[in-house]
Amino acid sequence: MRFTSGTSFDGVREQLFTLGEIPGVLWTPEGAVGTRPLIVMGHGGGRHKKDPDILSRAAHFVTGGGFAVVAVDVPGHGDRPKDEELDRIATENQARVAAGAELAPLIAGFQALVAGRTVPEWRAVLDAVQRNGHVGAGPVGYWGVSLGCGLGVPFVAAEPRVRAAVLGLGGALASAADAARITVPVEFLVQWDDERVPREESLALYDAFASAEKTLHANPGPHGELPAFERDSALRFFSRHLN
Repeated sequence: MRFTSGTSFDGVREQLFTLGEIPGVLWTPEGAVGTRPLIVMGHGGGRHKKDPDILSRAAHFVTGGGFAVVAVDVPGHGDRPKDEELDRIATENQARVAAGAELAPLIAGFQALVAGRTVPEWRAVLDAVQRNGHVGAGPVGYWGVSLGCGLGVPFVAAEPRVRAAVLGLGGALASAADAARITVPVEFLVQWDDERVPREESLALYDAFASAEKTLHANPGPHGELPAFERDSALRFFSRHLN
């Protein structure tokens, strides 16, 4: 793991890094020393590790709870090189939708392909980040919606260090089998008028989680309009389960 730059803002220390070919960013409280809980964040489709939504939530977790937060660019996004295979599949999917195909199964297949790459990458990133003295080997949480849910469910299912997860805007077609292996507490977000993920698919994914403690947050509105108060809810959720 190689840190390439660092800056501070509003009590948050931001460090850009690379791990092999994976570009990422680590946020910690300014002046932090010693072990602290770490939240891994997964960005949405077409977005990146420093997307404004990711950045604002990460800063909220750092300043509001003293957490460390890490996010990386998934293949074909952000500072990752152009991925011809993923671009081809995305183009073909767009053409199929234009011809009348259902969107949800195409999203599910795409996410399953990308998850095969990201799960081992994220586990390697987690290893590397926890070796830093201002993070340490503390408890781990995961936050991710949309693509971040489709990739996050198999990651949480595979990674025993994750003790709690906030997920949402995803469906059972992509993730039900992995969700059945998840037993940690889950907070699951659904947009009731989601135009990308059918409501019944979201509810089926929620049902698939094997967690004894799981909470469904259903809010009106389309896919990209999570209410601002869900940010505070996630902070309370992680503070309860990771501290």
